[in-house]
Amino acid sequence: MFVLALRSIRRRPGRSLATLLSAFLGAAVVMTFNSMHDTAGQGGVDPVSSETLGTAAGVVGGYGTLLVFFAVASTLTVNVRQRTGELELLRCSGATPAQIKRMVVGEAVAVALVGSALAVGPATLGGRVLLDLFQDSGQVARSVDYAFGPVALLSGVSLTLLASAGAAFRAVRRLTRGRRERARAKRFLACAALAVGAAGACSTFLFSATDEALMAAPANGAILLSAGFALLSPRLLKGVLNRLPLSGASGWLAVRNLRERTEHLAGILVSLITFTAVSTATLTMQAVESNAVRASGLVKSVDAKNLETLNLTVVGVIAVFVCVMLVNSLYAATTYRSREFGQQRLAGATPGQVLGVVAAEGVILTVTGIFFGTVAALAGVVPFTVVRTDAVLPDQFLGVWLAMVAVSAAATLGTSLGTARRVLRTPAVGAVTLAA
Repeated sequence: MFVLALRSIRRRPGRSLATLLSAFLGAAVVMTFNSMHDTAGQGGVDPVSSETLGTAAGVVGGYGTLLVFFAVASTLTVNVRQRTGELELLRCSGATPAQIKRMVVGEAVAVALVGSALAVGPATLGGRVLLDLFQDSGQVARSVDYAFGPVALLSGVSLTLLASAGAAFRAVRRLTRGRRERARAKRFLACAALAVGAAGACSTFLFSATDEALMAAPANGAILLSAGFALLSPRLLKGVLNRLPLSGASGWLAVRNLRERTEHLAGILVSLITFTAVSTATLTMQAVESNAVRASGLVKSVDAKNLETLNLTVVGVIAVFVCVMLVNSLYAATTYRSREFGQQRLAGATPGQVLGVVAAEGVILTVTGIFFGTVAALAGVVPFTVVRTDAVLPDQFLGVWLAMVAVSAAATLGTSLGTARRVLRTPAVGAVTLAA
């Protein structure tokens, strides 16, 4: 089956480009930050510099690993869903479910190996830039030299391979497990995440304004709340659609299409909710903390500088991966609808009307994801601001929120409309014939 997997990749390489991009970015992030372990492990590195480098590698490397898994899982889930007919044909030809799993996992591992190899060069350059940033801010001594060693290389390759293999196995397994069993597990995990997230956000009031760990509780609470909303995204989307007073052909058709595809669109809502919540909450709380330190006339300690650097870096990593997940999922989902678009045009719809439906769908998805992401972000921002400054909502929130909304809307609407416009270049009869 591994030979069949390699032939499948050679036959249709375009289908693996999204997975390759996710694996490449994931390996690059993991190698870049884990190279700080190699740098800190050299002789002659002072304890303060070693602690700074080790903290950066541990925290961001852990986030990077999770993001690799979710990015690859999102891409492979869409890929496997679109190959349902091909996989069913293999089963009818005598292939067992275990053999099909080995084939899909083999494809993912082969693509992950290529992505890891391509990521070595950019990770080396990225590690040097990261070390320079630490040295320019005074967090690491100038005498520390950069090192890219076995820790960075082995961790990047192994974690990317494990994440890709696990994500591929999960994507295939979802096709064979019962839908009711999956729904129960997701509902339990969602309720647990919402409960723990709310408790974490509320626990902020137990800290004092000068506690070093003050930001941890609301930040983790916002992250867990966004995870809970993300797991419930199909239900949340259905609830929004039932209350939309849209009129006209484009609005009615957009709502109908979204109702039929709520499960398939879950990955897009997961990306939007997570990006809005984590980015808005982290950047706003960091801005509030920096202003509070400046107002008090104090100088930031090395630990405070480390925390600020890590917060900004984590947000940057999340933003890149979420944009990749959004673009990959939207591109694959929109391209897969070429036959649907062709049928609509044969039924009398103009290309402009088809684009209007796609635009309405994108707006509904964007607004839904941003709304629940904002709720999760406010659950962390408001308690932190009350404890740290005695205000309720900081002045920085609106600017940060508008920036995150602009990025989300540009990624969602730009990808869906751009891909739909490209698909519509194919004649309607040709699109229906090729898709069939």
